Amino acid sequence: MCQSCVASLRPLRPDFCPRCGMPSVGGRVCHRCTGRETPLRAVLARYAFEGPLRAAVLAFKYRGRTRLLPFLTSTLEAALQTRPLTVDLAVPVPLHAERLRTRGFNQAELLARSLASAHGWALDTSALVRIRETRQQTELPARDRLRNVAGAFAVAAPAAVASKRVLLIDDVCTTGATLTACAAPLLEAGAEGVWAAVAARDIPVARRPVSSGARSE
Repeated sequence: MCQSCVASLRPLRPDFCPRCGMPSVGGRVCHRCTGRETPLRAVLARYAFEGPLRAAVLAFKYRGRTRLLPFLTSTLEAALQTRPLTVDLAVPVPLHAERLRTRGFNQAELLARSLASAHGWALDTSALVRIRETRQQTELPARDRLRNVAGAFAVAAPAAVASKRVLLIDDVCTTGATLTACAAPLLEAGAEGVWAAVAARDIPVARRPVSSGARSE
């Protein structure tokens, strides 16, 4: 990534919900999260899924451009700087075995390994497993995504996550359906709490706050 592309990354402003990471008035808990119990404590992201970052994620994920790993790890680091956490265990969002064979690697696992190594965190790539194949979330409208991944994940080793503060790692969060579906069995297995960090947050253009002095489109 050239310096010009890195400089063009647009940080998410503070006026986002501290739980789901979507725009909210004054950075307070948004109406979607208010009074709603969710297994996921928070989704941490620093940048919007757009421009060079979007291109980098797609190249990394679908074209095997793993040399982009250091850059994408830096976007996760930036997310953690906005809200430092005490982490006992890093867990990547798992792929189904069939999709893993097709792609050749799990992009979330590469990101989790890189981040955990930098922080000295424990990493477990097998505690959480995907027990059924699902349709690609990108193929579905937002209202169908949670149903698509409901019950798709399970904890293979409950003792590995019991009483742990778990950080889920993935490349992108759009609706949060996959991360929520991952967090539920982790909590049921006895995790103390589950957070998520992603390289990018997909924020609908119409709902993105416009920076001071910037023109709206």
